Amino acid sequence: MVRIGYTMMTEQAGPRELVSHVVGAEHAGFDFSVISDHSFPWLDSQGHAPYAWSVLGAAAQATSRIPLMTFVTCPTFRYHPAVIAQKAATMQLLCDGRFRLGLGSGENLNEHIVGPGWPAAHVRLEMLEEAVGIIRRLLDGGYVTHHGTHFDVENAKLWDLPPAPPPIGIAVSGEQSCEIAGRHADVLIAVEPDEDLPRAFAAHGGAGKPCVGQLPVCYDPDRAAAVARAHDQFRWALGGWEVNAELPGTAGFARASAHTRPEDVAEAIPCGDVVHDFIDAVRPYVEAGFTEVALVQIGGDRQEPFLDWAEKKLLPGLRDL
Repeated sequence: MVRIGYTMMTEQAGPRELVSHVVGAEHAGFDFSVISDHSFPWLDSQGHAPYAWSVLGAAAQATSRIPLMTFVTCPTFRYHPAVIAQKAATMQLLCDGRFRLGLGSGENLNEHIVGPGWPAAHVRLEMLEEAVGIIRRLLDGGYVTHHGTHFDVENAKLWDLPPAPPPIGIAVSGEQSCEIAGRHADVLIAVEPDEDLPRAFAAHGGAGKPCVGQLPVCYDPDRAAAVARAHDQFRWALGGWEVNAELPGTAGFARASAHTRPEDVAEAIPCGDVVHDFIDAVRPYVEAGFTEVALVQIGGDRQEPFLDWAEKKLLPGLRDL
């Protein structure tokens, strides 16, 4: 049976609201939760970008059951991998083993703020692989010194380690990233129901490991309002990650999605309150081999109605998958 997760979308709500939302998701019966880690929203209309790791610390204390996961953190530009290792170890202690560290090669939208430039995708993947190695060594305990192609670590050590390190997930979008994930990840992460991704992950060492997908949805009893909100806040998602990883700011996403129509968004994102429309959108992930799917309810001020509806109608329907 597929596990259904809830997304704390930092681009559309403030920190206190995000914590309240994940408490509601735990009460509603979601199997796990994930959180985006951004310094910018994709579009100005989303309006938020609080610090994900502070929200995670608060969420760890406000909840007792629901697992938490970054979806995803880039350990190469804004954050040095040695700092990520310390964050992850602390989170695993705070939530008593409920944390998973999701990592990815990043987006220019968030990483440009520290001014390193934005290298080609294959370089970013090289950096990610080196960073994951550093993080694992630190989480294993002891002192670490590393002088690599992209990173230096000098006599580092984590003084507060959990009994077991958090599982590490790696976000993938193609063959090269699946190879890296197969070698280094405990969990595969993706945002499209492409069966080639779990297959390549398994072929490179990930067989039998969890595969987590993500799906935007827009619940509202008024379907027209749902479509309008999805178009206003999530039309950027139709551009594809080859484009979305490269754009440096909200103005670029606004221009890139200027000709995306509401009907285009409604075709790609389930909108309204018909349970089977949402189930039909999750089904391709299950058929592609994903074991977990995290839902993103679009609209920061529409989480409570969504959670209530999900508890009573959506989650019971999804359990049949």
